[in-house]
Amino acid sequence: MNADCPLPQDDYPTVQLAHGGGGRLMRQLLDELILPTLRPDGARGLHDAARLEALPAGAQLAFTTDSYVVRPLFFPGGDIGSLAVHGTVNDLAMAGARALALSVSLILEEGLPMATLRRVLHALRQAADAADVRIVTGDTKVVERGRADGVYINTAGIGVVPAGVRVHPDRIRPGDALLVSGDIARHGMAVLARREGLEFETAIDSDCQPLWGTVAALLDAGIDLHCLRDPTRGGLASVLVELAREAQVDLSVEEAAVPVTPPVVTACELLGIDPLHVACEGRLVAFVPQAQAAVALDVLRAAPGGAHAAVIGKVGAGAGRVTLRSPYGTDRPLDLPAGELLPRIC
Repeated sequence: MNADCPLPQDDYPTVQLAHGGGGRLMRQLLDELILPTLRPDGARGLHDAARLEALPAGAQLAFTTDSYVVRPLFFPGGDIGSLAVHGTVNDLAMAGARALALSVSLILEEGLPMATLRRVLHALRQAADAADVRIVTGDTKVVERGRADGVYINTAGIGVVPAGVRVHPDRIRPGDALLVSGDIARHGMAVLARREGLEFETAIDSDCQPLWGTVAALLDAGIDLHCLRDPTRGGLASVLVELAREAQVDLSVEEAAVPVTPPVVTACELLGIDPLHVACEGRLVAFVPQAQAAVALDVLRAAPGGAHAAVIGKVGAGAGRVTLRSPYGTDRPLDLPAGELLPRIC
């Protein structure tokens, strides 16, 4: 892990991070806190680049990157550290790839309490362990007070796609079934509630979790996964609109079939927000052949967080439209919102 900025004192639980100065104190921060937390099995002998294992015959590499600026840093069911891991390994999983390695770059704000940094690092490491992915390289920078809102995290991930697996929007076909792996909109509402100090009768926790286990279970069951996507920013609506346009097909969605828990329904109604536009961080949308929909649904319901998995629609021939059928039998077009409803939720 490269480093450019210092830590001014030794007493990590009580001091705050400072900006500017030489490299000795930053080296101390790396050696005594960041590396032992994120790489306890290999914190020594680091180089400017990590070497990865050779791929199995016929396999392909997948590569992704993302940045995390969620506010607040800690929210019910997660935090910026676990979110950074889950978001990255899930992007790989949506390409049919098992995550092999992550880079983690930390942008830390002057004045950040060491206790906060320690908490973020431990959460990040625990999430990586749970997702069975190694953190192999990274970087740390400190910026002036007021320039980073505490902590920003950038990650990149490399994964391996098994031989014979191809998951891509261009494989979506008329007749495919459309499934969602669980109830939607919990992450965005959990972050919003904590940010704005809102209290609902029933607490809402984020659905933040890794999804490769779910994807692997679908593959092991012989499901021909045509396309996968995780409905993060913009929620389920954005995913469906974007995929319909990219694949040049029409999607018909049964509104009553979309799983939303009662606490989220209540919160969305109170705030005037459509849950279809609210982000998830531990859910996936799957397009599979209609003949395999029942088996795929059974697999999803057996996966972590999948109790409310459902078949929510189907694919038809068309030119990129999404139609939402209400419980009363009326149809309306589903489109993207004019702006971002919930900024800074990932």
